[in-house]
Amino acid sequence: MVAELVTLGTVLAAWLAEWLHGRRVERLAPLAFGPGRKPQAWVRLTPALRVAAMGALAWGLATLLLLPPQVQKAAELADGERRHLLIVLDVSPSMKLQDAGPDKKQSRTRRASELMSSFFRRVPMESYLVSIVACYNGAKPVVVDTRDLEVVANVFQDLPLNYAFKSGQTDLFSGIAEAARIAQPWPLRSTLMVLVSDGDTVSAAGMPSLPPSVSDVLVVGVGDSRQGKFIDGKFSRQDASTLRQIATRLRGVYHDGNEKHLPTEVLSRIALVPEKSVIDQISLRELALLACGLGAALLAFLPVALHYLGTRWQPGVPVPTPRTKRAQPSVGQPSISELAPARSAR
Repeated sequence: MVAELVTLGTVLAAWLAEWLHGRRVERLAPLAFGPGRKPQAWVRLTPALRVAAMGALAWGLATLLLLPPQVQKAAELADGERRHLLIVLDVSPSMKLQDAGPDKKQSRTRRASELMSSFFRRVPMESYLVSIVACYNGAKPVVVDTRDLEVVANVFQDLPLNYAFKSGQTDLFSGIAEAARIAQPWPLRSTLMVLVSDGDTVSAAGMPSLPPSVSDVLVVGVGDSRQGKFIDGKFSRQDASTLRQIATRLRGVYHDGNEKHLPTEVLSRIALVPEKSVIDQISLRELALLACGLGAALLAFLPVALHYLGTRWQPGVPVPTPRTKRAQPSVGQPSISELAPARSAR
């Protein structure tokens, strides 16, 4: 209410000042606008524009003065408002083989760590709760609904999770089934599931179904898909066709991450949190700042516009150009018109 009263007082005072100024300008119109006493058509809007600018500036400054101080910080979301990132990580011994990366000298686990680190840097992770399911010949949840990315980074880099399982063949479907169990109670379409694996020894049947809470699925393959290495008496390489089939059956997206990071267009389509509209994000403070900026800018540029664009009349004596100077006869010499009859008489 105080800001509105200040604005009303400013508008009334500014309008009175414009009325008095208009009377003085009307008397001096021939000096300002020439014999016609008329400025450009838009100049008649100047009093209203100036009053509106002063009112906006007064309201914005009064509002900012009365609002409590605010410290700018990242918006904290409640856990119920966050999305879920559910990672199924293959921790089988084949993930230790060093045939990944652009130079084919990284281990598959190390390449998976780099891919997910890039993912975390390019996605608004402050809006996600992260869960990780380790998968070998079974599945075990490692962490559920954490906001600490250091814990997540430690899982990808340092934990020897394969020792939590007995030796056997990789069963990725058990990891997908465990992830589906964890995501079952979560809200509808609130979960992004990421499967990171080399696809080695995946069973042909038994694909579990995902709950309605999972909105998108991203399958990331690591390891060389052309030339593999031997482990435990068998040849191991990234089974790209199987991973692509898993992504298709889960209605997701497959990406070969052995040489390239995740494409930006894929992340923008499946990983970004829907944001509120611009109108919903504008508060009283932003409106006050906008009013101050527009009012001050209008008051600053109006005098310049009036000076250069206010009238077409240019006062002063016209200065002759060099061409007109050469056309004028010099003092004491006859003009061309005077010499013409004399030449014709000759």
